[in-house]
Amino acid sequence: MCDELTAADNERFLSDAMTRRGFGAAAAVAGIGLLLPNPANALAIKGRDVEIPTPDGTADAYFVAPATGRHPAVLVWPDVFGLRPAFRQMADRLAQSGYAVLTINHFYRSTEVPFVTPGQGFDQALREKVGPWRELLTPDAVSRDGGAFVAWIDKQREVDRKRGIGSTGYCMGGPMVMLTAAGSPARVRAGATFHGGGMAADDMLARVPLMKASFLIAIAANDDAKAPGDKDKLRAAFAAARLPAEIEVYQGAMHGWCPPDSKVYDQAQADRAWARLLALFDKALA
Repeated sequence: MCDELTAADNERFLSDAMTRRGFGAAAAVAGIGLLLPNPANALAIKGRDVEIPTPDGTADAYFVAPATGRHPAVLVWPDVFGLRPAFRQMADRLAQSGYAVLTINHFYRSTEVPFVTPGQGFDQALREKVGPWRELLTPDAVSRDGGAFVAWIDKQREVDRKRGIGSTGYCMGGPMVMLTAAGSPARVRAGATFHGGGMAADDMLARVPLMKASFLIAIAANDDAKAPGDKDKLRAAFAAARLPAEIEVYQGAMHGWCPPDSKVYDQAQADRAWARLLALFDKALA
C-alpha cells in the first residue's frame, strides 16, 4: 500500500538516483513525460467517458475498446492517485491489444476525477484528502462496486460475453481485484495485481477459495522487504485453492513502478510486467 513509509522509501530512492546518475537519469526513473509505446499490430480503438450506476451512487469511468468486433473485457482498479491520464493511456494500450477496458474512479463516492495535479506525490496534503475517501472503501463496498461494474461491462456491445473477464489493480487496487474475482467468480477468470497492498491480510486470503481466476501478482522489491512473508502466504492460499498464480518479486522495482507517471516508474520492469499480463489474459480469457 502507498503509505508514509513507502513514500519516504521512494523519495530516498529518487534522491540516490539523482546523486548517482544526475538529473537526466533520475527523470527517466521518475517517469517524467514518458509515453507508453503502442503494441505491435495495434488495433484502432474508440474510448468514451461513462457513468455507471452502483448500489451506492454513480461512478465515473473511462471505457475503451477496439473500434470493431467483440472482445474480452478487463476491469481496471487504479492506484491511490485515481483515474488520470496515465491510466487512460494504459487502458488505450490494452485496448489496442484486443481488450474492452473499463477503468473506474474508485473514489466516486467522494470526488470526481482527476483530483491530483501532474507530478504530485503521496504528500501530506494528498494523504489528508484521500484518507476519508479510503475509509468508505470497505470490502463490502468494493464487492458491491465490483458486481455493478461487471454487470455494466456485460451489457456493452464491444464485449464478448462468451469469454471471461480480466481485472487488474495497482497499489490499493490489488485487494479490489481479489474482491471482484471472489464476488463474480463465474465471470472473472483472470486477475493481475501490481505493487498491491494488503493482499495477504487474513480477510483477503479467505476470499481465494471463492475465486475461479488465474492470477499474476507482481510485487515491488521494497514492499517485499517490509513484508517478506506476504508472498508465501499468497502462494499457499492459491495452491490450496488449486488456482494458478504467478507470484514474483520484481527485483529493483519500487512500489509504484508500473504507471508511466509514477516517480519511480521502471520502464524495463514495467514492460516485463505488461508482457506477463498479456500472457495471462491470452491464456485465461481464451
